[in-house]
Amino acid sequence: MGLYLSVPFCRTKCSYCNFASDVFSKSAYEGYVTRILEDVATAQRVASELGCNLPETVDSIYLGGGTPSILDTQQLKWIFAALRERFAVASDAEITVEGAPGTLTRALIDTLLACGVNRVSLGVQSFVDLEAQSVGRLHKRTVVLEEIERLRSAGLANINIDLIAGLPHQTAESWMFSLSEAIATCVPHVSVYMLEVDEDSRLGRELIAGGTRYHAHFVPDEDATSDFYLQACDRLNGAGIAQYEISNFACTGCESRHNIKYWTRRPYLGFGVDAHSMLLCDGQSEVKAVRFASPDSLDAYMNRAPRSVTPVVKNAALEESFFLGLRLNRGVDLERLNSEFGREKIEVLESAIAECVRAELLEQRDTKIRLTRRGRLLSNEVFAKFLIEEEPA
Repeated sequence: MGLYLSVPFCRTKCSYCNFASDVFSKSAYEGYVTRILEDVATAQRVASELGCNLPETVDSIYLGGGTPSILDTQQLKWIFAALRERFAVASDAEITVEGAPGTLTRALIDTLLACGVNRVSLGVQSFVDLEAQSVGRLHKRTVVLEEIERLRSAGLANINIDLIAGLPHQTAESWMFSLSEAIATCVPHVSVYMLEVDEDSRLGRELIAGGTRYHAHFVPDEDATSDFYLQACDRLNGAGIAQYEISNFACTGCESRHNIKYWTRRPYLGFGVDAHSMLLCDGQSEVKAVRFASPDSLDAYMNRAPRSVTPVVKNAALEESFFLGLRLNRGVDLERLNSEFGREKIEVLESAIAECVRAELLEQRDTKIRLTRRGRLLSNEVFAKFLIEEEPA
């Protein structure tokens, strides 16, 4: 099983951010950590109430946010001590902490090492200072490079860099510069996201409204952003940082073991604001798994508002197997799904598969299907084809 802990605190709220994170007083941190530790202690009771199996062994831990690296070092120690007390953490577990460049002090790095952290994910977004600053990032390119070297010197070489295609002021030339800088750092993992335009971020709302705040009038158009993404695929693959998922690229053996759990529907348990979980149920039940999530606001979480709960029945599990599995470059093995769900269930989707193959959104080799280069750009359209209509009662 994997564990995810949400830390919703940031030094500043980036204009593009649509996550449940914000700027809070440091006085809120300790109470929040205490609340998380309560959830860790009661994990078995929650799983039992939902009719789920709770594995005891954990082989991945991920602290995300927000900015986990702004927690006090003692608070980080409390978190990891509680996790190891409650769960059996495998000796080779992948343990990741997200950090914002500019927060990785020597004391913090020492604490991460003491807690068993062996992977760090840096929210760089751009190596061009103008682009980073236009969306509220506080770091400069030189800080990123210094902290990567500091991590390596301390023995933390398994590093991911996040980049965003489509930031304000971004051009083809500046995007190629960011890609070149990421490759030059020799980090083994790079994540590339296309800027999301929706009402859940300040920049997204401004773009929808056609305004100019937050540098919205300097955001590249959709075609340019798509081109940037495809250029990233070519450049990173060419540098040996191979694409293994729509947004993720890694050197051999450095793929994110924790995130792969999400795409392969393996169990994971989340703690904290807007933390999501999926636990499997007894194989005899019509409900194959249960997905549940904590409230998406700090106040609601601290006041113990109820979590949302979604049972995953057989048809829903099959849908997930397609739209999560197809995110991976290796795609989906139809023969394996035949064994798990029954051939008649897969036959219902054969017309959708054939339609996507004809449209060059999917390619099929023997029993395996996978997204094409074009299909990755239009992945949401592909995934919608695999929604199964419920049979009338």
